[in-house]
Amino acid sequence: MDPLPTAHLGHRKKRPRQTGASMTSTPHDIRFRDLVLFILEKKMGTTRRAFFMELARRKGFRVENELSDSVTHIVAENNSGSDVLEWLQVQNIKASSQLELLDISWLIECMGAGRPVETTGKHQLVVRRDSPDHSNSDPQRIPPPAVQTISQYACQRKTTLNNCNRVFTDAFDVLAENYEFRENESCSVVFMRAASVLKSLPFTITSMKDLEGIPCLEGKAKSIIEEIIEDGESSEVKAVLNDERYKSFKLFTSVFGVGLKTSEKWFRMGFRTLSKIRSDKSLKFTHMQKAGFLYYEDLVSCVTRAEAEAVSVLVKEAVWAFLPDAFVTMTGGFRRGKNIGHDVDFLITSAEATEEEEQQLLHKVTNLWEKKGLLLYCDLVESTFEKLKTPSRKVDALDHFQKCFLILKLHHQRVDSDKASQQGGKNWKAIRVDLVMCPYERRAFALLGWTGSRQFERDLRRYATHERKMILDNHALYDKTKRIFLKAESEEEIFAHLGLDYIEPWERNA
Repeated sequence: MDPLPTAHLGHRKKRPRQTGASMTSTPHDIRFRDLVLFILEKKMGTTRRAFFMELARRKGFRVENELSDSVTHIVAENNSGSDVLEWLQVQNIKASSQLELLDISWLIECMGAGRPVETTGKHQLVVRRDSPDHSNSDPQRIPPPAVQTISQYACQRKTTLNNCNRVFTDAFDVLAENYEFRENESCSVVFMRAASVLKSLPFTITSMKDLEGIPCLEGKAKSIIEEIIEDGESSEVKAVLNDERYKSFKLFTSVFGVGLKTSEKWFRMGFRTLSKIRSDKSLKFTHMQKAGFLYYEDLVSCVTRAEAEAVSVLVKEAVWAFLPDAFVTMTGGFRRGKNIGHDVDFLITSAEATEEEEQQLLHKVTNLWEKKGLLLYCDLVESTFEKLKTPSRKVDALDHFQKCFLILKLHHQRVDSDKASQQGGKNWKAIRVDLVMCPYERRAFALLGWTGSRQFERDLRRYATHERKMILDNHALYDKTKRIFLKAESEEEIFAHLGLDYIEPWERNA
C-alpha cells in the first residue's frame, strides 16, 4: 500500500519552528512558471508543510517560503476560504482578487498527475459572504457548496481502474479478506462496500470533512480512514498483516482447489508453509489441489493481457472447429479493462446450435486440447439450468450453466515468438481458464454476471430486490410484482428494465 504523506511523520516530536530563510531546500528546475504556490502552515504543521513544499518543487512547481505579491495559489489543509482570508488579514496582507485559494487535495492531485490540474469547484476553498475583506474578492471565484449524491449501490456509480484512494481501499480489502477467512460475512461486507465506494470517487480523501455525504463509511470504516489520515497507517490493518492465521490462510488459498475448510484444517494441524504440506505423506489431496500444487508457480503469477489474448485465440480456434457460428466473449476483469488477472473467463453461446450441440461442445473442445497435449487439468460441470425456474435470491449465487474449470498449457510462442525463440528450458506457462456455455436467449444475463466485478454484481442484485421488487441472477430477471420474466437481448436492456443508467464494463471495477 502506498502511504499518505503523513506516513513519514508517525508520532512526531515538536521541533523548533522554522520560517523564512531558515527553511532551505535543494534547488529544482521550475517547469510551471505561470504558477507560484504558497503552502499555508496553519492547521498543517511545519513538518507536513515542508514535506509538501519539497515534493511540489521536485515535480517542477515554484513554491515560495514566504507569501509575496508573486504568489498565485495559496494551498491550505483543513481551512475554509474564510479561514485563509482571516489569516491574511491578521498578517496585514490584502488578498488579491486573482489569488486562488485551494485545498491540499488539489496539490495531491497535481502530484499524482505530475502537472497542474484544473482548479475545479471541489478544490476551491469556500468563502462565507460575511468574511473579512470579502469586498476585494471576485464573487465569480466563490464556488457554490458541492452537493453531490453518491449512491450506496455500486451499480449506480461509475468505477474505473483509476483509484484515487488506494491507501484506504487496500486497507479495507485486507480487513474484508480477513473477516472472510474467519467466515464473518457481515463484517466482510462492511469493508467491501466501504472499499467499493472509495474506488468510485474522482478525488482523493485528504481530511475527514471529505467524507461528508459519502455512504457506507460509518463506524469502524470511518475510524480506519481517520487513523490513516493522521498516522499514515492503520494499527488494525498492521496487526492483521502480521497475524499468523491471516498469513497462513492467504498462502493456503493461493493454491488452486484450496478453500477455507482445507485452510482451517491445515492451520489447526500446525502447517505454516506449502513445502511442509507438499511433503507430508499423511495428507490426501483432491485432483484439483494436486494440479494446484503441480503448477503453483505459474498459477500464482499474474496472467498478462497479452497472455489472455493468446488464450482467446486458442479458445476460438477450438470452439469454431465444431461450432463456426458460436460467439466467444472474454469476460471477467479483462473485459473490465484490466491488464493483469489470475485467470481468463470466456462465455460461449450460439444462435444456431441445437441443444445437443450445445451440450457436447465443451466435451469436444477439451478432448481436442487433450489430444494436442494442451489440457493440464479439466473439471467439467454439466448444466442444471431450468428455463422456468425463478432467479436465486442470493447475491452471490452460482449459475447453473454448463462450465469447465481448466488449466491450459500456453506456449510462449503464441504470446511472443521472438522472446520464445530466445528462451531455453520450459517453453510454456500453465494458465487458469474458465469456459461457460449458455443458451443464446440467456446470453445478456450471463455476460452481465460473468463480467463482474463481484461487488458490482452483489449491489446490482441487491438493488433489483430492494428498489425494484425484481430478482436478478446470471440466468434471468423476474418481476415479482407482475409475476413475469423480463426478456433482454443485451446488457443495456437489463439496465433499462431496472431503471438504471447503463454502465460500461470498464466502469464496473467496484
